[in-house]
Amino acid sequence: MNSAGPLDNIDQWDDHVRSRYQEGRKQEDFRVFNEDSPQGVKDFYMLNHRHQTHAFAKAKRAQYESLNQSKQGIWEMMEFLNTLVDDSDPDTDLTQIEHNLQTAEAIRADGHPRWMQLTGLIHDCGKVLCSYGEPQWAVVGDTFPTGCAWDKSIVFHDYFAWNPDNSIPEYQTECGVYEPGCGLDKVNLSYGHDEYLYHVIKDYLPEEAHYIIRYHSCYPIHREGAYGHLLNDKDRSMMEWVKKFNPYDLYSKGHAKPDEKLVKPYYQELIAEFFPDKIRW
Repeated sequence: MNSAGPLDNIDQWDDHVRSRYQEGRKQEDFRVFNEDSPQGVKDFYMLNHRHQTHAFAKAKRAQYESLNQSKQGIWEMMEFLNTLVDDSDPDTDLTQIEHNLQTAEAIRADGHPRWMQLTGLIHDCGKVLCSYGEPQWAVVGDTFPTGCAWDKSIVFHDYFAWNPDNSIPEYQTECGVYEPGCGLDKVNLSYGHDEYLYHVIKDYLPEEAHYIIRYHSCYPIHREGAYGHLLNDKDRSMMEWVKKFNPYDLYSKGHAKPDEKLVKPYYQELIAEFFPDKIRW
């Protein structure tokens, strides 16, 4: 899926995260892995960490949460995303729908609730942001709280030296502009496809799905355990669903290619159970 920026395509970020958290990788290998990452990935994170300021995150959230881009059905949007796939991607011959079906089918095979299967199917639909003209660094990338100190666990942490927020003392304290235990709903994360899609689906899916979609790219919190001082009890409870979802997001890509014609009726029925024919994007 193409978008302006240093990555060959925005799915390259997913591949980077997948290899970073591959099973068996030791914590001490983490920094070495960063140094050995492809130059395009490094350049991507340089732009992401330089431009994802507190003000930018707030402005993009305000710009898109009104959902005035289009009105389309879920499957219709998935088919549109297929048109954005970069044919030069050497790592997969899957369409965007097939990749989403892989995630959903893996969740379904393990007997998880229907709402979670649907969440797996649609969790990356927010990447449609790239068709609105957003650069790669505002669509994908590990998300993190803005307006407070950047945790050391954030990948390529050194690149924050070029972020303008680095010169704002209030933003460089542990809590920054937030109160301890304020809850993640009051925290402005770096902007991307997670936050956008959360606003699209929040009136239709259960709260557990909200957390999965809104925070599945926030690896500093759900994988590294950072920012616990900002979480409230509800966040800690709901984050267990994000952790449960994460392996399906990371590791389903290598599964067998799904038979779209065979499973499409099941997922169209599942979509209709939760969503109207068309929703606002």
